[in-house]
Amino acid sequence: MRRVGPIGGIIGWFASLLATGLALPLTLALLVLGGAMLLVDATVKDLPEVEALLEVKFEEPLRIFSANGSLMAEFGVQRRRAVAFAEIPPQLINAFIAIEDSRFFEHAGIDPVGLARAALSVVRTGAPTQGGSTITMQVARNFFLTRDKTVERKLAEIMLALKMETALSKEQIMELYLNKIFFGHRAYGISAAAEFYYSKGLDELTLAEMAMLAGLPQAPSVTNPVSNPVRAKERRDHILDRMLLLGFIDEAAHAAAVAEPVEVMAYVPPVELRAGYVSEMVRQEMVERYGEEGAYSLGLRVYTTIDDDLQRSADTALRNGLQAYNRRHGYHGPEAQIEHVAAMTREALDAALAERPVVPGLPVGVVTQAGANSAEVYLGDGRTHTLTPAQVRWARRFRTENWRGPEPRRVTDAVAVGDVIRLRQTDKGDWLLAQVPVVSGALVALSPADGAIRALSGGYSFEWSKFNRVTDARRQPGSAFKPFVFAAALAKGYTPASLVRDEAFQQASGRGRWRPRNADGRFMGPIRIRVALARSRNLAIINLANRMGVDFIRDYVQNFGFALDSMPPDLPMVLGSGSTTPLELARGYALFANGGYLVEPYVITRIEDVAGNRLHEALPPRACTECWLTKPSDSARILAEGEAERPLARQTVDPRIAWSMDSMLRDVITEGTGTRARSLRRADLAGKTGTTNDARDSWFAGYQPELVTIAWMGRDDNQPLGRGEWGGTAALGVWTEFMGDALKGLPVAEIKRPDRMAAVRISLSTGKTTTATSGSRIEYIAEEFKLMTLGPDPVEVAQPRVAAPQRRAAAPRPPPPRRTAPRVLDELF
Repeated sequence: MRRVGPIGGIIGWFASLLATGLALPLTLALLVLGGAMLLVDATVKDLPEVEALLEVKFEEPLRIFSANGSLMAEFGVQRRRAVAFAEIPPQLINAFIAIEDSRFFEHAGIDPVGLARAALSVVRTGAPTQGGSTITMQVARNFFLTRDKTVERKLAEIMLALKMETALSKEQIMELYLNKIFFGHRAYGISAAAEFYYSKGLDELTLAEMAMLAGLPQAPSVTNPVSNPVRAKERRDHILDRMLLLGFIDEAAHAAAVAEPVEVMAYVPPVELRAGYVSEMVRQEMVERYGEEGAYSLGLRVYTTIDDDLQRSADTALRNGLQAYNRRHGYHGPEAQIEHVAAMTREALDAALAERPVVPGLPVGVVTQAGANSAEVYLGDGRTHTLTPAQVRWARRFRTENWRGPEPRRVTDAVAVGDVIRLRQTDKGDWLLAQVPVVSGALVALSPADGAIRALSGGYSFEWSKFNRVTDARRQPGSAFKPFVFAAALAKGYTPASLVRDEAFQQASGRGRWRPRNADGRFMGPIRIRVALARSRNLAIINLANRMGVDFIRDYVQNFGFALDSMPPDLPMVLGSGSTTPLELARGYALFANGGYLVEPYVITRIEDVAGNRLHEALPPRACTECWLTKPSDSARILAEGEAERPLARQTVDPRIAWSMDSMLRDVITEGTGTRARSLRRADLAGKTGTTNDARDSWFAGYQPELVTIAWMGRDDNQPLGRGEWGGTAALGVWTEFMGDALKGLPVAEIKRPDRMAAVRISLSTGKTTTATSGSRIEYIAEEFKLMTLGPDPVEVAQPRVAAPQRRAAAPRPPPPRRTAPRVLDELF
């Protein structure tokens, strides 16, 4: 039992004496009355101005939209919708009056009968346990006062109610009440409640639904139709009885409303584009900008750079790629086990399945029966599916990344009773046993014109794993880092024709001798830089790095936005032993695609308040697209208002270097490690594969001049992916599928060759200038280096001998090194 404060005790005692009719000595009575008057005077001085009631800010959730205007997510602790009194149906008002305050339009703010009942409770219990509140008093309490049941608070409530009644009309008070009151499930206000429980506007509610809503404020959790429909119906029918008693409805309307079943349609945000990873990025930024309370209550509308079609294509391509890896490496077994399935009711099974994450395209089920030829899978809500041997045949058990068990011959070789499993529907409509991939992946696509992120998939499913691998997974980039090293070489005075030595190398290290190898275990001798990049020759780039110096490379690569501490100060760094995120790699490759401009990735274009006023508009620095592309297309760009006034981004890389790198990266696709992308049949694609030691990471970083896309595949626990999962297979498959959709119908982009580049015919074997047309090609080289095609420290190819010595029987050639998985990788340390 709560103890009342000293002042409350005196007033309560005085009230109890008066209630029992006892006479008080005059002096004592005057003392008590004087104390009460002092309390009233102090209370009145502390009351807020009534005008402040009309300035209440109603709250709306945070909503996030795509560039196309599609709702992507809604976040908010509360929903609050303001409506005018004239918009509220009269019978809805009557429902609240019937249950909350039947004399609302008659009293002056307080109900003497209710107050008498509260005073009697004090006499009987010694504590203020009951109310007596009118609707006016509830408005006073809900806006300005605490809900503590103390005499002091009750007095303040009465005084504020009287003050409100003199300053506001009854209609204004009712409007405030219905817009302020809490209805459960984070819904504040009658309009938000109608939307949440019935997905209706106020004018669409039935009489029974109005009565149901009127019954919620007193006990939103107890009488809630979602969680407690039986109690909710009892409360609704009681209100309908009160409406009949007070003459608000007739017998026929009462009977029809009472007979109406309890049916609710709990509000679900009408999400039109699911992009959980992007939405979470935006949510976090809004909390940083406006604080936790402001972000979720100001009704912010945030518009992003995300393109609907590209986002859907990104999600599909990544999921297809991860599922394909699944099928190549085997079934990991059920994701959970439920015991005693046979003894469980359907409701119990539904509850158990409801606890599992919802994963797009992979409905969850539990095996309830299993035999050699079939298994029954319960999918929830009474739905079942039968698995046959053909539908589990792919599910050879995963043993290691390079070894699977035998093919299942019986259904029970793959599943057992109680297994919680996933199913997947094929294009032909068949259902197969499936699993959420153990392997992870990421895909991000951005516009090199200004850094606008057009699509972002941070994993297979945000509902399954909220870790965003695009922004937060720091992984070794492997050979995908090499183009930045070659760009540094061009800045140093080397050219695409310069020769580098693809030969054995070793170096002392803290763990013995470091002996890097090429993927095929062979040496090509002196080769041109263009060939070294296209074929991803590890030993060739190490030779080049030794000649340039690691410090120079680390300093230059910062021009692409990489932090110095992400690049180890040693030779393995040039093979991609540092760390980066897919988003950072996309920013780096954007410089090859846009002519050397360092653009910053961004996802928010503008922020509006609930009234549509702009609070923020992104005006990011842009690349000079018209300087770079012959026929620029706007298909891969986000064009903000006032773009003409937007500043140019810093051009941190010489456009001639960007042009030369683009030319060499196109060779990666036409004749190097990325030839799988030739299936897109486009002449404007460029990129680089990347695979780290033991195939722990598979990358493809590539672009079309108007869209940079990075695809990554790997395991969160950094375990190897397995034999054959190189950058040119696993990640490139994802990249190719996405770009095939993204570039559909887009004209081939033509890049302008920058000024001050000279056409030089060079020998394919020596890299030197030549006049011969056979065995040569044209290279465009910076004018200042056109006479130094071999670079600042030339590597010479040995000239053939004039006379060959007498031939002897050749000694048998030793067999090539055994082609184990780590040696057949694009990247080896």
